[in-house]
Amino acid sequence: MPLNDVIRTHVFAAERIHADDTTVPVLAKDKTRTGRLWTYVRDDRPFGGPDPPAAVFFYSRDRGGEHPEQHLARYAGLMQADAYAGFNRLYEANRKPGPIIEAACWAHGRRKFFDLARLNKAPIAVEAVERIDAIFAIEREINGATPQERVRIRHERSQPLIIELHTWLREQRARISKHSETGKAIDYILKRWAAFTRFLDDGRLCMTNNAAERELRAVAMGRKNWTFAGSDEGGRRAAAIYTLIATAKLNDIDPQAWLADVLARLPDHPAKRIHELMPWNWRRKITAAEAA
Repeated sequence: MPLNDVIRTHVFAAERIHADDTTVPVLAKDKTRTGRLWTYVRDDRPFGGPDPPAAVFFYSRDRGGEHPEQHLARYAGLMQADAYAGFNRLYEANRKPGPIIEAACWAHGRRKFFDLARLNKAPIAVEAVERIDAIFAIEREINGATPQERVRIRHERSQPLIIELHTWLREQRARISKHSETGKAIDYILKRWAAFTRFLDDGRLCMTNNAAERELRAVAMGRKNWTFAGSDEGGRRAAAIYTLIATAKLNDIDPQAWLADVLARLPDHPAKRIHELMPWNWRRKITAAEAA
């Protein structure tokens, strides 16, 4: 589909993307099996980037690492994601066309402590959440600032908090069992410390992968309505539709109005001017009746 092709090219032309996936039930004989929907999001607004946001979706039969390797075959740059092992080969230094640079998600790391704090009132977890939230508060102040300004403020205000957090986490880790839930939550961050702290020196990076997680919420809501995909082909069609709808919404465009207008115009629209129909360029065609 031409529109999807342009969106995919636009997303993977970014210097930094967000990546995530979720389950999708797929109809099989007398039951459903579990497929996956993957999303990759380009959103440069947190660092004041001028290019429009967009999201591309893919479907796969399972969660094998070969799928993101295929999706990202031509991409090299920064990627914000969780600690999914299937991404590991993407981070290898000798990867072609170049390595993808991992940036871990602080929201994901915080969530492990938050659950322990909420359910068990674990003192270490409570303090970890408070320390991480102090860093998030600084991030909210610099949302939309230039990369240079974000780095300056992070070095000045966030880095001291990060250094203190690292020292404190190591101290707490030495006191508790590695098999405890709190120990596991600490190890999740400490074992990925370079990926978690990469945002300090690169103003294009966010602290979280929330941009991708937000786009997958629509899939979670959809599962309650359409229940399952009828086949693998149905899964691929769903991915194509989610790509169009999500990108329209990211650009504050009504997806229904945009698609109704663009799909009617597409058959007669010159292929070399397809960019005119993208959500970030779209202007609804005014009919003669409306003009009158």
